[in-house]
Amino acid sequence: MIEVPLQTIDNLLRPIHMGHALIGLLVLAILGTLPLKSMKIMGINLAALGALFLLVPTSLTDGMIAFRLIGIVLVLIGPILYAGGR
Repeated sequence: MIEVPLQTIDNLLRPIHMGHALIGLLVLAILGTLPLKSMKIMGINLAALGALFLLVPTSLTDGMIAFRLIGIVLVLIGPILYAGGR
């Protein structure tokens, strides 16, 4: 079995913060709902992730306000997609 030193893993994960993890979650949620071809589920996912972006404290995202703005946009787009779905 190949053993990776813990310092190497730590050095790779150190620059990543909560905002990056939320962006990864957003991408995974979009990719997960695409095969379903349901705009209602996509709208629910985007609205929920937008609320999550808004609720995460800015101290966990290194004070970047861009993640708050992404949250506001997702909270606005989610219900529009939900209402436009069949």
